[in-house]
Amino acid sequence: MMKTHISVITGGLGYVGQSLAYALQSQGINPILLDHRQVPSQVRTVPVMRGDVGDRGLWHEIFQHHHVDAVYHCAGLIVVSESVAQPLPYFVHNVVAGISMLNALVELGPEVPIIFSSSAAVYGTPNTVPIAETAATMPMSPYGITKRQFEEVLSTYGEAYGTKWVALRYFNVAGTVGGVREQHQPETHLLPRIAEAIRHQQAPVIYGHDYPTPDGTAIRDYIHMADLTEAHILSWRYLQQGGTSRPFNVGSGHGHSVLEVIRGFERVLGADIPVSFTDRRPGDPPILVASIDAASSVLGFRPVHSQTVEDMVRDVWQQE
Repeated sequence: MMKTHISVITGGLGYVGQSLAYALQSQGINPILLDHRQVPSQVRTVPVMRGDVGDRGLWHEIFQHHHVDAVYHCAGLIVVSESVAQPLPYFVHNVVAGISMLNALVELGPEVPIIFSSSAAVYGTPNTVPIAETAATMPMSPYGITKRQFEEVLSTYGEAYGTKWVALRYFNVAGTVGGVREQHQPETHLLPRIAEAIRHQQAPVIYGHDYPTPDGTAIRDYIHMADLTEAHILSWRYLQQGGTSRPFNVGSGHGHSVLEVIRGFERVLGADIPVSFTDRRPGDPPILVASIDAASSVLGFRPVHSQTVEDMVRDVWQQE
């Protein structure tokens, strides 16, 4: 029986997973979504396999019927504050399950490249901004710790078993690809939270107004989903061409404070937006802005969709 060539996306029914599936399809690549959740897919015609990422039998089934060209490992828990209050599930889902997946892949397809959804949270509070990949990794939350730990696991497996990998350290993702919307429960990402509050005629809540930043609110680097999915595909091509396993920052290379994002909404909507301030969330550093020099020079990454906050605001607002 002729095996079809596919790419597996773990956590495939999530925001990144479904967006990536759409981007892969548009480039003629066949994805399969692997996810344990019983939620409807927003991307049509993409097969979904139900199950846990660490299920060895499930990986055997996939490899029995398909030639796997890449694994995009997007599965995992992502809420920083929740990880502080309840770290156990973060270590189970983000580290232990991932190791089980790697063990299956070592048996079945050690040559299959892995593109891992890591996070800027591995850096904690950086000493210098913008942050390069060579900066110290001192995460402030269990979430960030689990991302750093799995990067270390990938590195160890690479040395021992020849596993090829790229860890994409995401900064703050916004926007849509192929109409895929953020549907986190609860929603923790800033732009959809602001849009949702405005839709319900509520004041958006800002966590912390006493950070050491010009306006007292946290500064983040926002990257459009279209640029993020392109970084995944570029990473796969890089590994296919013999590139060395390593992490890359994926951001826009410039930052905006929370209040600047609010002002972006005001400019797009043509209206004043009142806000409500509350305490900082545990584990949130004041400033996270990426240096994307490595991704630009090595991968050819260009964040063309992430140049202005207004572009991302319009995208998020139209999808609400």
